[in-house]
Amino acid sequence: MAASASPHAQLIQASWARCRDHGLQPQHAPDFDCLTSTELNALLEQRQALLRLTREAVLPQYAHLLGNASYLVMLADASGCLLDSWGSRRFIEPRQQHGFSAGAHWHERGVGTNALGTALVCAEAIHVGQDEHFLRQNRYMSSAAAPLFDAERQLVGVLDVASDGYLPASQTLGLVRMMGQSLENRLILAEHADRHAQLIFNSASDNLDSPWAGLLVFDEHGQVLAANHRADTLLGCNPLLQNIAQLFQLPVQQLLNHPRQQPFALQATGRNRFHCQWQPPREAPGRPAACSADPRLEKALAQAGLLLEKDIPVLVQGETGVGKEVFVDTLHRASSRASQPLIAVNCAAIPAELVESELFGYDKGAFTGAHQKGNPGLIRKAHHGILFLDEIGDMPLPTQARLLRVLQTRSIQPLGSGEPVAVDIRVVSASNRDLAEEVRAGRFRQDLYYRIAGLAVVLPPLRERSDRRQLIEQVHARYRDPGQPARLPAAIIELLDQHPWPGNMRELVSVLQVALALAGNGPVGVEHLPAGFLAELQAPVLLATEEADLHALVEQANGNLSAVARGLGISRTTLYKRLRER
Repeated sequence: MAASASPHAQLIQASWARCRDHGLQPQHAPDFDCLTSTELNALLEQRQALLRLTREAVLPQYAHLLGNASYLVMLADASGCLLDSWGSRRFIEPRQQHGFSAGAHWHERGVGTNALGTALVCAEAIHVGQDEHFLRQNRYMSSAAAPLFDAERQLVGVLDVASDGYLPASQTLGLVRMMGQSLENRLILAEHADRHAQLIFNSASDNLDSPWAGLLVFDEHGQVLAANHRADTLLGCNPLLQNIAQLFQLPVQQLLNHPRQQPFALQATGRNRFHCQWQPPREAPGRPAACSADPRLEKALAQAGLLLEKDIPVLVQGETGVGKEVFVDTLHRASSRASQPLIAVNCAAIPAELVESELFGYDKGAFTGAHQKGNPGLIRKAHHGILFLDEIGDMPLPTQARLLRVLQTRSIQPLGSGEPVAVDIRVVSASNRDLAEEVRAGRFRQDLYYRIAGLAVVLPPLRERSDRRQLIEQVHARYRDPGQPARLPAAIIELLDQHPWPGNMRELVSVLQVALALAGNGPVGVEHLPAGFLAELQAPVLLATEEADLHALVEQANGNLSAVARGLGISRTTLYKRLRER
């Protein structure tokens, strides 16, 4: 072998040497050593998860690339046995048609040098041109293949993209590498995403949704349980079994304090600065996570999840701040469309004159001031996913009529376009208004109401929820800094539990954020609670008065007896009396 040979040439030369060792000669016909139908059925049963992910999650992502050329995509297992193929078969030699069907083996000892079999041997992506095939009968095609690894980094198969040889080698190799990385990511998520959080990172914030983003799966202690190979490249090391705190210069709890699925910057230890986002564990499709211990909310989640899978629209109602957005986000993450977009539209926030162009989109030049490239619209962005129409009661009546047609025909007609565009969406709507009353008042279309309210669920206000204490503790745990006390004082929990919470969950989050900021590294006291919160107290908190250590409360308030009395809902005279009694 020439010392100056390129790495690619060395791989081809080594493969040809193996072919000769197997006793092959260039004039031999390929032997695909096809399985019997019984053997094939058993193999397909064993590999159904790999097949399903390829068919349903990966191939649709690249349909726009594969459909414009004479590509044939082949998926094989770790032994080189073909599981399935998709695409154009026009370039295949008629005498070799059986070799491109499920059950055919593409290992080097029978087919000679070929991208699929050679990639399995060298465990890296490779392109094999027409004249690089060892057997002459294979030199009518070229192909590229990439090995596939599961969450444990075990070789589970190979993905091959074959063509007639007229397509650039770099294009075919780049395509199969990207598809292979997508499938590796999917295999990792299929194994871990239901139970563990994930960190996605890359060199720029606009390519976090790329297959080439690094992917880490980690447990509650920050230990990395799985990682894609791209993460190795970006970090310059194998991150498996390392800790997030080792890889990035911050504790895992501080990382989790960032809003989920929102980009933020991280500094890797001794490396470059990355753009990241984290995602919490998701629930298995069809089994919505119980985001609370409140029976009414659990029932609403279960019912809404079932109907959403049946393409029956769901209407979520409740007071302002009860958590309608969180409810819909939980539905999305637990649905079969969790990997597809959740497009939230705040119907009250879009100006009336722009709502139609924002929702339905427009073609270029549709109106004065239109973007030169047009706009697909929010509904089309939800294609294959879920469209969340928040505050739908504020939608103008003319727009309601157009939305009704979209829901009836499942197609939209962008402004300035004569061609309708089909959309595959599930629809969830929300409002803090009584839409039935809005219908009676003539402010909301009756036909649209019945179209969006296949199931109407009413979320209970915070003051009526049976899991208030659990929610208080969860919100405190989420927003406290690592150096702050792990638990709230019992008297403060009691005070929060007895509050009427007119602002619901939104108010609870705000109150605790303020209290934690004012408390610093000490325990939260009455004096740290906002004045507006204390003013909303409706009755004395008897349980706190009877059970709490009043002297401790006074100490926390730095001796401010008025603040303690106000927080307990009693007069200062009564507080003096109870302090003397103790």
